[in-house]
Amino acid sequence: MVRLVGMAVGLVVVFVLAWGFLVPRDAVEPDPIKQLHKHPREVSFAHSGVFGTFDRAQLQRGFQIYKEVCSGCHGMYHLHYRDLQKIGFSPEEVKAIAAEYEVPAIDPNTGEAITRPALPTDKFYRPFPNETAARAANNNAYPPDLSLIVKARPNGEAYVYSLLTGYGEEPPAGFEVPEGLNYNPYFHSVNIAMVQPLMDDQVQYADGTPATLDQMAKDVTAFLRWASEPELEVRRRTGVAALIFLAILSGLAYISYRKVWAGVKH
Repeated sequence: MVRLVGMAVGLVVVFVLAWGFLVPRDAVEPDPIKQLHKHPREVSFAHSGVFGTFDRAQLQRGFQIYKEVCSGCHGMYHLHYRDLQKIGFSPEEVKAIAAEYEVPAIDPNTGEAITRPALPTDKFYRPFPNETAARAANNNAYPPDLSLIVKARPNGEAYVYSLLTGYGEEPPAGFEVPEGLNYNPYFHSVNIAMVQPLMDDQVQYADGTPATLDQMAKDVTAFLRWASEPELEVRRRTGVAALIFLAILSGLAYISYRKVWAGVKH
């Protein structure tokens, strides 16, 4: 009896597998969002490649874009103001930049909550005290922290650059953009809550560089790349030095091997 039941179950399984293999599947309609979504465009920077280094002037321009345009909604919670010295700002300039912001503090005399000018040792100013407040001010969209945004997204630099410059493209005929959203084919759902953040001549660069949309997008992308990995140049130099050392060591080891075994006959 058990054997018959086992055979029956096996036949049922074989029948189901054969049915699934032979019967054609229903045609699956392509996802219109996936058809509209575009892969990031290629973009190169001074720091691209193994021997690339950050352009300090570009990083300072990128910080200016973040400060004047992005910081109203996006925070950079992993950076301190003192970190700006690494991109060429003097200690006095860093103090002046930090002092433009008020940060929470405690009055040492009364113990009451107060605010004070930020110091170079403070972290970057938070535009919103918490996520709830951020969503309330942005149509329920939560502006992400930009400290690690380049490393948090696939093809990070190309993605950020393409996203910032992708607002000019019009949606195809028949595609309706939901109210309160904006069409951007480089965003994963092609509909993004953030309005176009950059436009030509939106800022005035101190070094006289023309503030075109493309230039500003590259500058702030480079700054965000540095922010996500400030030690990039040190790591690259260390890696190249280690490879050179290993190459020399391998050559010396091979020469020693040939010398030690030179008189030994096989």
